[in-house]
Amino acid sequence: MIGPSEGLSLLSRPLPGATNMELFNDWMGSGGGGQAIGRYAHYLAGITWIGLLYFFNFIQGAAFGEMSDGAKGEALRKITWRTLWWFRWAALLTFLSGVWILAHQRAFGELMPDYWNTSAGVGIAFGSLLGTTMAANVWMVIWPAQQIAIGSSVSVSEGGEADPAAPAAAKRAARASRVNTLFSIPLVFFMMWPSHFASAFGDEIMGGIGFGPSAGGRWTLWIAFLVIWIVMEASALGKLGGYDNAINRVVLDKHQDTIKCGFAITIVLYALFEIVA
Repeated sequence: MIGPSEGLSLLSRPLPGATNMELFNDWMGSGGGGQAIGRYAHYLAGITWIGLLYFFNFIQGAAFGEMSDGAKGEALRKITWRTLWWFRWAALLTFLSGVWILAHQRAFGELMPDYWNTSAGVGIAFGSLLGTTMAANVWMVIWPAQQIAIGSSVSVSEGGEADPAAPAAAKRAARASRVNTLFSIPLVFFMMWPSHFASAFGDEIMGGIGFGPSAGGRWTLWIAFLVIWIVMEASALGKLGGYDNAINRVVLDKHQDTIKCGFAITIVLYALFEIVA
C-alpha cells in the first residue's frame, strides 16, 4: 500500500515525456508561450470588439432613435466617442494577433503540409478573410465616417452648424457596421471549425493525414463563399446601386434581418461542406 508521503511524491513527479516550463521550451511552437499569448490576446480582443459591435447595432441605434438632439449629442460625446476608441483598437489587436497566430503556427506545416486544402484549413481561411474585411471596415470606413457624423451631431447639440457631409457619413458608417454584424456570425463559426467540426469531414490533423474536400469541392466552397462575401461587402459600401439598394434594405436595414441572414449564410456554407467534403 502506498502511504501519504509516497502518494504526494508520485503526484509531484512529471508525467513521462513532460518537461518543466513547457510554454518556454518551444516559444513559437504550437504549444509554446508565443502561441498561447497570441491566442489569449486574440480571444480577449475579439470578445471586446464583437461585443461592442453588437452594442452599437442592437442597443445604441434603437436608443438614439428615442433621444432628443441634445441628449443624443451628450451620449455621443460621453459614451459613443469613448466606445469607439475601444472598438477600433480591439479590432486592430484582433487582426494583428490573428496574423501572429497564423504566421507562427508551425505545427500544421510539420504535420500536414497541405493544411489549407483540408476542411479545417478552408474554414480558417474563410474566417480569416471575414475578420480581415471587418477590421478594414472599422478603420477605413466606420471610424472616418463616425468622426464626421459625431462631430456634426455634437456641433448641432451645442447650437452650431450641421456638417452637410454628416448624413452620408452616418449612412456609410451604419452600413459598414451592419455588414460587420452579418459577417461576425459565420466568422465565429469558422473560427471554431478546426477544433470542433473539421474532424467530421475527414481531417486527421494530429495523424498527419490531410483528407478534406477534393479540388472540385474546394472550388465549389470558395466560389460560393467569395460570391457571398463580394456581393455583401460591395453592397454595404454602396457599390451596387447606392446605400439604399434592394439588398441593403432587405439584409441591413433591421438588425433582426441581419442576424437571420448571418445564420442563413452560415448554414448554406456548412451544407456545402456536407455535400462536397
